[in-house]
Amino acid sequence: MQQVKFIDLGLIDFKQAWDYQEKLFDEVVQIKISNRKLSPDTQPQATPSYLLFCEHPHVYTLGNSGNKEHLLITEQQLIQKNATYYKINRGGDITYHGPGQIVGYPILDLDNFFTDIHKYLRFLEEIVIRTLAEYGIESGRSKGETGVWLDAENPLKARKICAMGVRASRWVTMHGFAFNINTDLGYFGNIVPCGIVDKAVTSLDKELGRKVNEEEVKQKLKKHFADLFECEFN
Repeated sequence: MQQVKFIDLGLIDFKQAWDYQEKLFDEVVQIKISNRKLSPDTQPQATPSYLLFCEHPHVYTLGNSGNKEHLLITEQQLIQKNATYYKINRGGDITYHGPGQIVGYPILDLDNFFTDIHKYLRFLEEIVIRTLAEYGIESGRSKGETGVWLDAENPLKARKICAMGVRASRWVTMHGFAFNINTDLGYFGNIVPCGIVDKAVTSLDKELGRKVNEEEVKQKLKKHFADLFECEFN
């Protein structure tokens, strides 16, 4: 049973959390590089795994394959909205993070789990799908698009509740998922979310018609993460 260190960073500046991710990511990668230089009779050092949860102040992030034009407001308007913007080193296009959204950053050495990025992304989606099911909400995937969707098969009703974008190097992961819980969806109006122009965005509180206990959601996410990745938190 793999051990994963769980850390809840609370409300934290995006750049501060990104730097922390990079620090943990680099430490895991360096262990793997050192292990490959060992002689065959030397015991390699185990690589640690982490799951970080946090919320960010209002911020827009653009992935490697994103289009800056999908940010629909100027730098001055960003300031007026008390929001920041970063071009970052994950996959995907532009998305929004803000209070009321649970952001999950798994930093895993997939050599300890499975070396399949496609499977890894499907597992992250499944964690959210199973969590939503506990609230009586049926969700799923949209063909050719990552993340978790409601009514994905109906173009007139399709809406995204969880965005995803990851980075992986030497089978070590970082970045992850952003799950809208009690999120101010108005901020998504300032972007073309994930570069998708014809589908809406939603949140758990909007779907349920009530404010949701975020700590309760975190516990459900952790449970499904542990089940799928066959790990224990420490």
